[in-house]
Amino acid sequence: MAEHTPQVEADRRPTVIADDLHIVYRVNGARTGKGSATSALSRILRRGEERGVRKVHAVRGVSFVAYRGEAIGLIGSNGSGKSTLLRAIAGLLPAERGKVYTDGQPSLLGVNAALMNDLTGERNIILGGLAMGMSREEVKERYQGIVDFSGINEKGDFITLPMRTYSSGMAARLRFSIAAAKDHDVLMIDEALATGDRKFQKRSEERIRELRKEAGTVFLVSHNNKSIRDTCNRVLWLERGELRMDGPTEEVLKEYEKFTGK
Repeated sequence: MAEHTPQVEADRRPTVIADDLHIVYRVNGARTGKGSATSALSRILRRGEERGVRKVHAVRGVSFVAYRGEAIGLIGSNGSGKSTLLRAIAGLLPAERGKVYTDGQPSLLGVNAALMNDLTGERNIILGGLAMGMSREEVKERYQGIVDFSGINEKGDFITLPMRTYSSGMAARLRFSIAAAKDHDVLMIDEALATGDRKFQKRSEERIRELRKEAGTVFLVSHNNKSIRDTCNRVLWLERGELRMDGPTEEVLKEYEKFTGK
């Protein structure tokens, strides 16, 4: 009898592959005075393994494969390497060792649509959309939808005011709304759903589910386990830079909640 390959596996298309990924930050911890001649000389003389430079091994040998249509939650204690991992996937941090492969363009929310404080919300929507690769026509078509989704005009005409007049929550909501207006191959969201009221969170979670249906891959960093449960079908749990567990949402959260005692 001929062997049968499961159709599901054959159809699964990887979007992100991390292969034994290590990310190391170097922090200048020299104790000599900044302006001293000794300090200047020591900087000139240092070669290779620099003295006075502290290494922070933020991600340690992480390996996983993400597929189209997945929403993957990233959980772990503060400083466990979640945001560092996202920045590495986005191509913003070089690997010390190992590799990250991506299929399509990864977008890290807040970087690809970085907003400018002195410009109005209106101008930021246009620039943010263009920065993510939308045409001017696409931005124009989606403009009102972005404003409505963000909800920032519900208590006044804030969209015509400079971003510096916004609260951090309003800025985060607008940033998410700009990013959510486009379909992404890989969208990475770092704590954006922690801001705003429950109504905005529900809209955001619904949009993440739509992105999954459109065959994108979503990574969500959140300390809110309910958001992870509502939107993610898989969870990566990082602790001290190491991948402690990777599996279905409920299984991983159950172990994580045991670990944190919450």
